[in-house]
This record gives sequence, structure tokens and C-alpha cells, in this order.
Amino acid sequence: MSYTYPNGQPQGMAHQFTNKLREILIGEIIAINGYQSHITNSNIIEINNAWHSIMLDEKKHYGWILQLLRKYDPEQCQQFLLHKTDNPGPQIPIQSYNPKPDNQIILNNLRDDIKGEFEAVILYEADILKFPYKDIQDVLRVVTLEEKGHAEHLTKLLLKYDPDAYDGLA
Repeated sequence: MSYTYPNGQPQGMAHQFTNKLREILIGEIIAINGYQSHITNSNIIEINNAWHSIMLDEKKHYGWILQLLRKYDPEQCQQFLLHKTDNPGPQIPIQSYNPKPDNQIILNNLRDDIKGEFEAVILYEADILKFPYKDIQDVLRVVTLEEKGHAEHLTKLLLKYDPDAYDGLA
């Protein structure tokens, strides 16, 4: 069962701040999956390195937010403690995949990722002060700053690889 529409937007409105944290976690997972998919379908090393670096930040954000959720939702913490000692078993090799990259799709993915980073900034800045605890607000401020940085990093790559001008952007 999925909480989101096909494009990743939440279906409902979260009223409890713990559910707002869950919405942020959903957004981070969508971002992680998107960056991984884009890396898999690109042959431009410089862009892949940027996507990988940003994906690692998104994973870090996921970890920070999940720790806050566990701190403020006793049932979530209880479930974490219940599964803390689960043994994931041996690591199996990931399946191989041989993409046939298309440069226009790579540029479209860059633009979609810039859009996603700006959407995250809008969401986090709209909600920061709605959270009742300073530690949550502080984490979201750091995450927001990093998302702004991601948008700028991706924009520089877009300007480098897109043959069309963006009216004076540098």
C-alpha cells in the first residue's frame, strides 16, 4: 500500500507533527530512489558523481528525520526496538543493468531533480515553525540549506550540459 500518488505527492494531510515527519521521510525516499534511477540510466560520470553525492545527503536526511520520529513517537520507537536485532542475512549481489542512456533524458532528469529540491525547500520552510521542538526545527533548517545547495549544484551541471542558454545564468 502506498501513501502517495504516482508522482510521489502525499494523498492526505498530516496534522500530527509526527506524521509531518513521515511525509518528509516519504519525500527523502522518493529522492533517494530517483537519484539511484538516474545514476543507473546515465553515462555522464560528472553528473553521476553529483547525483551520488546528493543521494548520500538524502540518505543522511532520512536517518536524521527517522531518529527524530523515533524520539517523539513512542510506538515508532517501540517498533524500532522490536526489530533492532533483526539479522538481515547475507548480502546478495545486486542485479546487473546495462542502460542505453539518452542525453535528453539525462537533462530532463536534472531538471526534474532541481524541481524536487526546490519543492523540498518549500515544504520544509513552510513547516519548520509548525514543529513544537527546537531539535526538529534545527535539523530541518540544515536539511533545507543542503537542499538549496543541491539545486544550485544541479543547476550548474544543467548549464554545462544543456546546449540551450538560460538567459544569462552562470
